[in-house]
Amino acid sequence: MNSKEYMERTEQAVLHTYNRFPVVFEKGEGVYLTDVEGKKYLDFGAGIAVFALGYGNREYEDALKSQIEKIIHTSNLYYNVPLMEAAEKLVKASGMDKVFFTNSGTEAIEGAIKAARKYAYLKDGRTDHEIIAMNHSFHGRSIGALSVTGNPHYQEAFRPLMGGVRFADFNDLESVKAQVTERTCAIILETVQGEGGIYPADPEFLEGIRTLCDEKDILLILDEIQCGMGRTGSWFAWQQYGVKPDIMTCAKALGCGVPVGAFVLNEKTAESSLVPGDHGTTYGGNPLACAAVSKVFDLFEELDLVQHVREVAPYLEQKLDGLVQKYEFLSGRRGKGLMQGLVVTGRPVGEIVKKSLDNGLIVISAGSDVIRFVPPLIITKEDIDEMIERLEQSF
Repeated sequence: MNSKEYMERTEQAVLHTYNRFPVVFEKGEGVYLTDVEGKKYLDFGAGIAVFALGYGNREYEDALKSQIEKIIHTSNLYYNVPLMEAAEKLVKASGMDKVFFTNSGTEAIEGAIKAARKYAYLKDGRTDHEIIAMNHSFHGRSIGALSVTGNPHYQEAFRPLMGGVRFADFNDLESVKAQVTERTCAIILETVQGEGGIYPADPEFLEGIRTLCDEKDILLILDEIQCGMGRTGSWFAWQQYGVKPDIMTCAKALGCGVPVGAFVLNEKTAESSLVPGDHGTTYGGNPLACAAVSKVFDLFEELDLVQHVREVAPYLEQKLDGLVQKYEFLSGRRGKGLMQGLVVTGRPVGEIVKKSLDNGLIVISAGSDVIRFVPPLIITKEDIDEMIERLEQSF
C-alpha cells in the first residue's frame, strides 16, 4: 500500500481525535525517521520529547527482547525483578524516596493528585481541600489532569471537572499567594511549561513556591513529564534550581518509547499518604515497561547523556538566536537545554511546521505561536546545522 491508502484505512478505523500530518512513518535510525515511501526526515520532535536515545539503539532493543523472552506481565499482586531495578535507579537519579509506576504521564498526574489529597485528609479529616495550578499549563486530558490544566479550550466541553482547583499565573509568586487558603493542600506546576509555550520557571518563583509550601505544609508537585530525564541538562529540571518537590511526575523519555510514567514521592509524603487499597494499576510497573526504564537509566549513564546535553545545548541556543536576529517574524527564543522554542509573530506556526515536514524536518508547535525543538538527546552539532538549513528552507 502507499501512504494515501494507509491514511484512508486508518481514518476509517481510528477515532478522529488527532489532525495528523499526512505522513506514515515506518522505521527510524539514530535521529532520522523514514516513511513508507522511503523518504527520510531529521527528527527534532522525538515523538514529543520521548525518544531521548534516538531510534534503533541496539542495546535498548536487545534489553526489551530479552525481557519479552522471560515474562511481560505478572500484575502488582507479585514482585518482579525489573520493577526493583527501575525503581532503585529512578530513586537514585531523583534523590527522592518512593516510586509508583504508571502507564502514562496523565496517570502519573492522577496519582500525584490523589497522594496530595490523601496527605491532607490524614492531617485534618477534611475532604474539601484545594489545589493551586498554573494558567497556560498542561498536565493531561483525563478529568483529573484536565482539571489542573490551565487552558479553558481543553476544558469547556468536559465540565464539570474536579472541584477545588484554583489557578494562578506562572512566574508570578504574588498571584500564587493570593490563591492560598486554609484548604490548600498542593501547588502543581511544570518546571518548564511545555505545551503552553516553553516557559522555564524563574528561580525566584520556584524558590518562593518552595518556601510558601514549607511554611504552610502544602505539597509541591512538579511535573517533569516533558522537561525531565536529562532534557534540560540535569536528570530533572528542578535539580538546577536547588528546589526539591514533595511529589514529582515523569514519563515520556523515562521509557524512551515504551509507555510508562511514574510519580515519585519524598519520605514525608510517602509515609503519610497512599496505603494499600488507595491506588492501583493492572499494567503499571510490569516487567517489560520496567526493563525499558532500567535500561534507559543504564544507557544514559553509559552515553553520559546529561553531560552531552550540557555541551550541545548552547550550540542549539546560539543557532536559534541567530535565526531570531536574521528573521523579523521571529521575536525571541526561550527554553532550557534541549527543550527550546522560537516565538513566531505574523506568520502561522502551523504553516512552518507543515513546510518543514515537506522539507524532511520534524518540528512541532507549542502554544499558538511557538516552534518547539525537543530532539533526541543524542543529537550532534552537525545535526543542528542540518536542522537550521532545512528550517531556513521552510521559512
